[in-house]
Amino acid sequence: MIPYASAAEAEAALGRAMTWAEAAWYKYSVAMPDSWLHCHTTVILFVIYTITPLPLLILEQFAPSVILPYKLQPGVQVPLADSLRCYIEAACVFPIAVGFQLLSYPAAAKVLRTRMGLPLPSVRETVAQLVVYSLLEDYLSYWIHRLLHTQWGYEKIHRVHHEFTAPTGFAMSYSHWAENLLLSIPALAGPVIVSCHITTQWLWFSIRLIEGINIHSGYHFPFISPSKLIPFYGGAAYHDYHHYAGGRSQSNFAPLFTYCDYIYRTDKGYRYHKLKQAKVLLKSLEENNVDKKGGSTAFSTRKTD
Repeated sequence: MIPYASAAEAEAALGRAMTWAEAAWYKYSVAMPDSWLHCHTTVILFVIYTITPLPLLILEQFAPSVILPYKLQPGVQVPLADSLRCYIEAACVFPIAVGFQLLSYPAAAKVLRTRMGLPLPSVRETVAQLVVYSLLEDYLSYWIHRLLHTQWGYEKIHRVHHEFTAPTGFAMSYSHWAENLLLSIPALAGPVIVSCHITTQWLWFSIRLIEGINIHSGYHFPFISPSKLIPFYGGAAYHDYHHYAGGRSQSNFAPLFTYCDYIYRTDKGYRYHKLKQAKVLLKSLEENNVDKKGGSTAFSTRKTD
């Protein structure tokens, strides 16, 4: 809760006029307990998880010809009922999470040291923190993911998530409860080590969830892929191969970037897969060219006759 009785008092404490964003934040949070602001994280994530996968899901049902050319595994169609089952089972966790956040807030406040008041963080500060969080989360998730692909980890925990060899957006959170708990550690590591404002925390978890839904979407749209802008970004194609390979997969463990798989040489299967695809595509193009040339010659001969 912001410890100022009025906007004028807040500006006096800041020593300057509030920005429009700070003024809006003051109006929204001035009378709200910090514990409720903390619980906003789960509410925001629930809304994002509910809405983000819907456009592709709707297009699959009503206009498949529009997006099927971009499907990574066009031969596999995930039934609508399976996608909805994923959503329902994962969505049931969110109300429990809100209750847990309220009960654990006193301890969480000491560990996270999240700022709730004014001033709001600058764009530079926010971006720097998000970069640190992304790199740290990616590295820790890589090793946890590798542990989950040991025989015991896969059979007891991770196999639930791999029920979908061709993933769908809602499958992002479809996992064993122990896996969800384990993978929350890397996501929280950044904010614990480098404390931030609650708005940055909301932004971080929102970006991470949207990215998780994206890499499980089963589609690759090259014209809007972040891989053109972000170095070492894996994307949907990178993670889709991991699901395609299934339990035997020892490749593409990193959730966001590709540098860990490259450094620890766990991208061999994927590189071989891409090379094989390129050879098949090249052979297909060569056969098409031969057919076209043959057709052109036959046409010319008939015309001469």
